[in-house]
Amino acid sequence: MAGTNNATHGLAAATGKAPTLRLGLAAFCLTALAGSILVLWASRTTWARMKSLQNEFAGLKADNFYLGVRMRSDIHQLNETLLRYRLRGDTNDAEAFRGQAQEFKQWLGQNATNAATPLEREFCHQVRMAYDDYLAESVPMLQDSLGVGWLNWRKGPKFMSSYEKVQDQSKHLLDLCDSFIDNQRSSFGDFLKMSQATLAQFQQLLRISLSLVMVLAAALVALVYRGMIAPLQHQLTETQAAMARQEKLASLGVLATGVAHEIRNPLTAIKFRLFSLKNTLPPALAENEDAAVIASEITRLERIVRDFLQFARPSDPELVEVPARRMLREVADLMRPQLEKDAISLKPEDSESAWVRADTQQIKQVLINLISNAADSIERNGVIVLRLRTESGFARKGASSVVVEVIDNGTGIPSEVRKRLFDPFFTTKEGGTGLGLPIAARIVEKHGGELRYQTELRRGTTFSIVLPRVPKDETENTAD
Repeated sequence: MAGTNNATHGLAAATGKAPTLRLGLAAFCLTALAGSILVLWASRTTWARMKSLQNEFAGLKADNFYLGVRMRSDIHQLNETLLRYRLRGDTNDAEAFRGQAQEFKQWLGQNATNAATPLEREFCHQVRMAYDDYLAESVPMLQDSLGVGWLNWRKGPKFMSSYEKVQDQSKHLLDLCDSFIDNQRSSFGDFLKMSQATLAQFQQLLRISLSLVMVLAAALVALVYRGMIAPLQHQLTETQAAMARQEKLASLGVLATGVAHEIRNPLTAIKFRLFSLKNTLPPALAENEDAAVIASEITRLERIVRDFLQFARPSDPELVEVPARRMLREVADLMRPQLEKDAISLKPEDSESAWVRADTQQIKQVLINLISNAADSIERNGVIVLRLRTESGFARKGASSVVVEVIDNGTGIPSEVRKRLFDPFFTTKEGGTGLGLPIAARIVEKHGGELRYQTELRRGTTFSIVLPRVPKDETENTAD
């Protein structure tokens, strides 16, 4: 039934706190697991990239950065030596050229063997081929003059042709060196960019990890607060309110006893005098309307005093294990004849057997009060259903509860009445004391349960008595 839901607070009733806490804990665990997987994946990826960078850095050699520059310098030196020989024709320059050429060739072969990157290996291969051509073109220029004057030989067309070819090969070698230097500079720039990107990724990972840790810490704090601290604070507040209420009720009980004693004595005297007066009067006068009103009001005052005492100082229930279905059946048999006078049908529904620990007289009193209120809400031509069911999630660990429901199809409870429904002495009935529902709520509280209601205007109201369930064997339930 859609509408307003409410309940008394006699026990730490079954609420959504435990399921909410479990859901919050599950969500936190899933978030922590997902975050851990993300951090582990990012850490592994970044660690692999850092390891790769470390290996690449370890493979870098300072000499390799100067390989092209060194070759270029050595080739310039060979060209200078060859140029001196061309200008002077000194055999010492020719021998120096041969020595430098041999030394450069050995150095080139050594670097070609130790080349670490494909770029270096390709460069060394091209340089060796070009250098072989360079040396091949240099041989004719270095031959002995054999009696030929060096000036005539130097000026000969064959000499000039060989020198030009050597210069062409030298230019090709220098172009290879320049190209290698440019490629090496570009490759090293890419390597630095990749290193910077990896470091930026690592920094981003650290920021994400730190943010995730902070979020998880905040979620854990919020979960602990909502799941443990807040319920404890709420429970402490409720306990303090309950203690204050109990103190007020205890004071009210003492006051009620004195007031009831002081009121009952005059009422008893008035009632006795009225009875004596009616016996002494003629029958016509004894049935006087004033005397009837006085007698009715005396009875009403006695009922108010009795209900007030029961509310202020309720007796402790004498608990016995009893099937709840039996109490429903007995109350239905008791109330059905009275309700049929107003064309109200009382229908107990078939239900499973469930046992409770209860004072049968007190619970019957609560049921009678609820059925009477339902009949007043219907007035005429209606249906009152008595239903028995069980539900899990009771406040006690591992326990379930028995719910006894009184359902009517009356007018429902107006919103202005709901706010004061359980206030003592608040009533909408003419001649009512306003203590019926407060007494019923206190009786249920004494049993360790709670009284709930759910209402909707022009649709009806459901009152539910929630009591702790007593586990029983199916063989014992046959006594029901």
